[in-house]
Amino acid sequence: MIEMTLREIADVVGGTLHDVPDPAVTVTGAVEFDSRRVDSGDLFLAMPGEHADGHDFAAGAVAAGAVAVLAARPVGVPAIVVEPLPVTGSRALVLAHDRDGSGAAVLAALAKLARVSIDRLATGGLTVIGVTGSSGKTSTKDLLASVLAPLGPVVAPPGSLNNELGYPWTVLRADAGTRFLVLEMSARGVGHIAALTETAPPAIGVVLNVGTAHLGEFGSREAIARAKGELVEALPPSGIAILNADDPNVAAMASRTRARVVTVGQSGAAGVRATGVVLDEAARARFTLHANGSETEIRLAVHGEHQVGNALSAAAVALECGADLDSVAAALSGARIVSAHRMDVRTRADGVTVVNDSYNANPDSVRAALKALVSMARAEGSEGDGGPGRRSWAVLGEMAELGEESVVEHDRIGRLAVRLDVDRLIVVGSGRPARALHQGAVMEGSWGEESVLVPDIEAAIAVLDNELAAGDVVLVKASNSAGLWAVAQHLTAASEPDAEAVRRPQVPPSGTEAAV
Repeated sequence: MIEMTLREIADVVGGTLHDVPDPAVTVTGAVEFDSRRVDSGDLFLAMPGEHADGHDFAAGAVAAGAVAVLAARPVGVPAIVVEPLPVTGSRALVLAHDRDGSGAAVLAALAKLARVSIDRLATGGLTVIGVTGSSGKTSTKDLLASVLAPLGPVVAPPGSLNNELGYPWTVLRADAGTRFLVLEMSARGVGHIAALTETAPPAIGVVLNVGTAHLGEFGSREAIARAKGELVEALPPSGIAILNADDPNVAAMASRTRARVVTVGQSGAAGVRATGVVLDEAARARFTLHANGSETEIRLAVHGEHQVGNALSAAAVALECGADLDSVAAALSGARIVSAHRMDVRTRADGVTVVNDSYNANPDSVRAALKALVSMARAEGSEGDGGPGRRSWAVLGEMAELGEESVVEHDRIGRLAVRLDVDRLIVVGSGRPARALHQGAVMEGSWGEESVLVPDIEAAIAVLDNELAAGDVVLVKASNSAGLWAVAQHLTAASEPDAEAVRRPQVPPSGTEAAV
């Protein structure tokens, strides 16, 4: 963040100083809500959690180097104290364990601090880019960081820090040297994205798709479209809206913005377009990118045909920010998804390929992942020792927050697995959604033991340990709450990845990360 004194911060957030010997002391580091990550010069946020209250860790954070604490009550160490607030609206979703309004107060103060920081940085040439959509936000955010890096320093959130806590936290990672700030934007209701844009207004807005993620909370796809479109409504006339021409709900958002519209997709009408898409043995796409009257060949290093649309959006942003087509192609060809548990493909020494896409799941993303799985298994000359015709396994858990459509959507996924000719399906869970997924597969065809319903992760691992063979391909996917990343980690720990495996930092999922 920009350097500010404790007095300045208190004035910005409407707080009072407690136990502060010198109000002129300056915060020179970051803002951090995890006391284990505090470093010298930081400001620590005292946030309530499910099992602990950040106020209880204030002294430890200061001992670790924090200049002060942003809190809702005095904590015995230097602090900026704000008055508790009612926990309402989208904050209630982030602060499920905030019983006294302390977290709501700190969160509101954090948003004010982020807004002042971004307003000051905007005068120095910072470009703010917002990304939203029902799926693909985090992958696109990672691709954007790669294609913008040659143009200047980029700040983007690790993982999916995209809600009322993660959004301003990311904003405050930017400093005077940052040229591009990439922000992921989630919503669990109409009005949530609009509120985020008040904290840090984007100059460029990217809308990827309108799907059925969190349909139970929104009520309809139309409501989801209204919520996602709040991003382009917030753009200034000088801004740029990057819209997916292949999704009618997104394309229709062109009428909702004052900004200049750039369309992307495989549609002939798209301004930034992909043609000739083909997948290699690891489901990595190759295609021709057309933009501004020129074209170039793209070979993605990320997995799944659905990444084509994400790459087109990233390319469109980079081109608007001054990149040329050749540099975009080079950056996309080397880009990796660095966020944990998202299409993380690793091949073991015995040729078993594990596709860890376990961070999140909704009907659209599961369909995309299943298609990628089948593409890998059927490809000639595929990675590993199995060669063409490798057995495909899908280990699937519950897709959360689908409301009344949950059973129907899980049934559809089970049936799709059969239609795609996935060889083995392991459904993990004991609730109605898991039973519907398994039953859908059984009812779709003559499957018997091809689909198995197991109650928990340990049972799924037992089936895999007993039946997995060299050269098989395994997809692991579910909503984060299912914890199926443990299955993928078990499988990759069973054998050291070979030299071709994709290695990425594994960051434990955070309870503060929103998923829409």
